[in-house]
Amino acid sequence: MKDAAPQPIHLADYRPPSYLVEEVRLTFRLQPKGTRVLSRVRFRANPEGLEDGNLHLDGEGVRLISCSIDGEPLTAFDYLLTAEGLTVPAARLPEGAFTWEAEVEIDPEENTALEGLYTSNGMFCTQCEAEGFRKITFYPDRPDVMAPFTVRIESDLPVLLSNGNPVASGEGWAEWHDPWPKPSYLFALVAGELVAYSDRFTTMSGREVALNIWVRPGDEGKCAYAMDALKRSMRWDEEVYGREYDLDVFNIVAVDDFNMGAMENKGLNIFNSKFVLATPETATDRDYDFIEGIVAHEYFHNWTGNRITCRDWFQLCLKEGLTVFRDQQFSADMRSAPVKRIEEVLQLRARQFREDAGPLAHNVRPDSYVEINNFYTATVYEKGAEVIGMLHRLVGADGYRAALDAYFSRHDGQACTIEDWLAVFEDVTGRDLSQFKRWYTQAGTPRVSARWARTGGTLKMTLAQELPATPGQPLKEPAVIPVALGLLAPDGTELLPETLVVLDGREAELEFDIAGMAERAGVAMPERVIPSLLRGFSAPVILDAPLSRADRLVLLAHDPDPFNRWEAGRSLMRETLLAMLTDGAAPDAALFEALATLLTTDTLDPAYRALALALPSEDDIAQAAHDAGVVPDPTAIHGVRRALQTAMAEALQPVLAALHDAMDPGPVYSPDAEQAAKRSLRNAALMLLARVEGPERAQARYDAATNMTDEMAAFAALLEAGDTQVAARFHDRWKGDRLVMDKWFMVQIAHAEPEQAVAVAQRLTDHPLFDWKNPNRFRSVIGGLTAGNPAGFHDPTGAGYRFLADWLLKVDAKNPQTAARMSTAYETWRRYDADRQQLIAGELDRIAAAEGLSRDLGEMVSRIRGS
Repeated sequence: MKDAAPQPIHLADYRPPSYLVEEVRLTFRLQPKGTRVLSRVRFRANPEGLEDGNLHLDGEGVRLISCSIDGEPLTAFDYLLTAEGLTVPAARLPEGAFTWEAEVEIDPEENTALEGLYTSNGMFCTQCEAEGFRKITFYPDRPDVMAPFTVRIESDLPVLLSNGNPVASGEGWAEWHDPWPKPSYLFALVAGELVAYSDRFTTMSGREVALNIWVRPGDEGKCAYAMDALKRSMRWDEEVYGREYDLDVFNIVAVDDFNMGAMENKGLNIFNSKFVLATPETATDRDYDFIEGIVAHEYFHNWTGNRITCRDWFQLCLKEGLTVFRDQQFSADMRSAPVKRIEEVLQLRARQFREDAGPLAHNVRPDSYVEINNFYTATVYEKGAEVIGMLHRLVGADGYRAALDAYFSRHDGQACTIEDWLAVFEDVTGRDLSQFKRWYTQAGTPRVSARWARTGGTLKMTLAQELPATPGQPLKEPAVIPVALGLLAPDGTELLPETLVVLDGREAELEFDIAGMAERAGVAMPERVIPSLLRGFSAPVILDAPLSRADRLVLLAHDPDPFNRWEAGRSLMRETLLAMLTDGAAPDAALFEALATLLTTDTLDPAYRALALALPSEDDIAQAAHDAGVVPDPTAIHGVRRALQTAMAEALQPVLAALHDAMDPGPVYSPDAEQAAKRSLRNAALMLLARVEGPERAQARYDAATNMTDEMAAFAALLEAGDTQVAARFHDRWKGDRLVMDKWFMVQIAHAEPEQAVAVAQRLTDHPLFDWKNPNRFRSVIGGLTAGNPAGFHDPTGAGYRFLADWLLKVDAKNPQTAARMSTAYETWRRYDADRQQLIAGELDRIAAAEGLSRDLGEMVSRIRGS
C-alpha cells in the first residue's frame, strides 16, 4: 500500500518561528560511514513568533545520540521524535534564552541524494539549499532563522574548509568562524585531498582578500579562467553596485558529484567541476562562457542572497531572479550585449515559455509547493530576472541604482519578501508598483497584440494584452508591460527613435504623426511605415503583430535595434519552416538573399551573425505549429528543419566558404569575446558546409584542431556526415577526461538519426564509463536524447518514453532531485497526437504507481499528468 500523498505547503500559512538563534557552534568528527555532529545552539524567544511556542527542529535521516538543554540531558519522554524532526514542548523549555546541545550520527557515504553531507570520490562535501541542513543535524532549517556559525572539523584529511574566516587549526582539525548571520541553507563544509589555485584581491577600501580555488591534484592547471572571472566579478560589483566583499578569504571548491551548477555558501562556494575546470584543449567557448557567468552569479549572491536572504522559500525569486539579472548585466559588459540578450531570450523561450504554456506553469512567486526543490525553475530564475529588467527599464538606471542602495542599507542582515523589495522602489522613486506586483503573483506568458492603420500622415496603433488561463488561475488581471518601439520607413530610415510605451490596461491607443517624423528625418513621406515592436525584448511576452514578409525583410536588413533585427530573421525562418511542414512549400530565395547581406556585413559582430544563421529548434517549431492549430509531428519537423538547412547551405555555399576561411582567429587560442565570436561563425558555417561539401573540410578541421571548440564542432559535423569511426577516435583520445567524455556521450545521441537515437542512448548506458549516479554523466545521456534529439525521444513506438521512465525510476531511488528535473521532458505531452499522448500517459502512470516514489518525482509527475 502506498503512503498518503504529501500535503502542499502554502505561502498563506507562513508563521514566524517561535525561536530565533543567537549563535551556532558545530563540531564534525568526519568518518565516511559514521560522522558524528555535535551542535550547540543558543536560542531566544522570538517576540514576533506566531507558532505554538514549542521548539521545532527539523531533522531527517540523522540518528540521535544525546541531547540536552542548558546542560540538562533530555530523555525520550521530554521530546517527540519523528521522521521529519524533533519537537520539545513549550512546557519543557526554560524562560528566556537557552542552549540546545545534541550529538547525532550520519552516514555521508550512503548519501546518494547529494543533499546534506555526502562523499564524492573520497571528498566530504555539503549541499544544504534548500532543505539539506536537516540531514546533518537537528535545527530550525528555514531561511528566516539566521545566526553566526563557528565550525570545528576533525579529520585526518589535509584540507578542512567551512564558511567564513579560518580562526585556528592543528594536526587533524581546523576551526572556522563566519561572523555574518546566515540561514542554515548557506552552511558549507568540504574536506579532502585538495590543492589550491590561489590569488589575491584588493577591495575598493583597500582590504586584502585571499582567493582560492580548491581542486583535486592534477586539476590546478585548469583554474586560471575561473579565477580571472572571480576577480572581474568582484571589481564589477564594486563599480556598478557599490558592493564590497566582506570576509578575509573567498574559497571555491570544484566537486564532481553535484546536483546543481554551483552554490553560493557564504565564503565557500561549491561548484560542479564542469563550471570551474577549463583549458583550451578540454573546454569549449561555451564552457568558458558558462564559467564566467556562473562564477559571477554565485559571487553576486554574497549580497543578493546571503547578506539579504529570503524570508521563506516562496520568495526564492527575490534572490535568484535579482542575481540572474545582475549576472546578465555583468556578462553584457564583458561580452557583446546584443548577443547576450538574444541568448537570454532564446533560453527564456525554450525553457520558461514552455513551462508557462504547460502543466508546470506557476507564479514567479509560487503560492504553494510539495517539494521546494521542484521550484528551482526557469520561471523563478529567468522570468524572475526579466521582471527585474522591466523594473529597471521603468524606473531608469539612476532610479534603479538609488533603490538598490536603499535596499542594501535597509535590509542588510534580514530575510525579506517581495513586498519588502517593491516597497523600497516605491519609497525611492515614488512609483506605485501595486499593479506591477502581478508579475510575481500571476502565472503564464502575456500575449500582446499590435494593430495599426494609417490615415494620411497619421498612424494609429492599438496595443492589447491577454493573459491565458494557467493551472489554478483561470482569470488574470492586466499586467504592467513596458513596450519599447520604433518606426521605420521601407528604405530603413528610422522615423521614430526608440520610445517606451507602458501598456497597463487591456488596451492602449497610440497615435503617431508620420508627416512630422518624416520632416524631422529629412525624408519624403514614406509609402508605408514599419513598426519595430518590443525592442530589446523589453518584456517577457508573446507578440502578435501583422508584419508582412516584406516588412520583416526590411527589419532584418535595417532595424537599428539588434534584437529586433535578429527577431525578424528568426520569424521568417519559423514561417518558412511552418509552410514547409504544412504545405510542402519551398524555401523563399529572398530569405537567403537577406541572410547573405547580413552575413557579409563586416561591421556586425561575428557571434551575432552566427545567431542569425541558426534555425529555430525542433521544439520551437513544434510549439509554433501547436500555436497555429497544427498537431506537431516530431519526425516531420526534423525532416523539414534538415531540408531547410540543406537548402540554406546550397544557397549560401560561397558566402559560407568565404566566412569559414575569413573567421580563422589565429593559432593562439583565447576565450575572449572577439576570438570566440569568430569561432562561433566559422563553426556555424562548417556545420552547413558539411551538408553540401561532404566530410572533407570537417575532417581537415578535426585533424588540425588545437582547441576543444573546434574539435567538438568538427566532431559533430562528421557525425552529421555519417562518419562511423570518429566517435571511437575521439573516445580513445579523451577517455581519461571526465568532463570531455560528458560531451562525447551527449553529442553522439544528439546527432544520431531519430530512428536510431534510443538505441544509441541505450548502448551508451551500457558503456563502462557511464556512471548513472553522477548527475553530469546521467544528464549527458538522458538529456542528449530528450533535449538534444526530440524526434528520437518522440519516436512513434514510444521507445523514448519507456527509456526515460525506466531511468527516472532507477535514479529516483538514489537521487530524487535529478530524477524530478529530468521528468520535465514529458511536460509538453498534450500538444502531440493522440497516440503519443496515450504512450506518455502510460509511462507517467507507471511512474506514479511505483512503490517508494520520492516526493520530488511524485509531485512532478502528478502536475504533468494532471494537466
